[in-house]
Amino acid sequence: MAQDPGGERMIATNRKAFFNYEILDKAEAGVVLRGTEVKSIREGGFNFRDSYVEFKGGELFLVGCRIGPYSHGNLLNHAEDRVRKLLLHKREILKLGGRATEKGLTIVPLRSYLRNGRVKLEIGLGRGKKAHDKREAIKKKDIERETRQALRARR
Repeated sequence: MAQDPGGERMIATNRKAFFNYEILDKAEAGVVLRGTEVKSIREGGFNFRDSYVEFKGGELFLVGCRIGPYSHGNLLNHAEDRVRKLLLHKREILKLGGRATEKGLTIVPLRSYLRNGRVKLEIGLGRGKKAHDKREAIKKKDIERETRQALRARR
């Protein structure tokens, strides 16, 4: 977990989201957690591969996110893959939720971090990329890597 100068400590990033989706809009959300979940996240037990955000009843929920059990937890340990409520202002929820109901748009978690002792989640409104868009992204990344290596070799 890396410490940012702004008092943020990175927990996890969803690199696959940037590959699979074209991110149109971003927002910061708080997450409703239970006691052992926060302790487990601090130990690095956070994984949001294949997770997404669902808009239900005027609220946003994080679905498919796994927070491993706390190592020193006992009977009070949490369920690993429960649905967690996201905390945003009402107008942000309605804006993102309304746009997510459009065809081809979804809300995905992008990264999670600790800010002032609270777990925050950056979510993004994304449109799924087609296969040819993904191939272009791979080509672009390869070209950038090759140019960096060529510049490094010249020095």
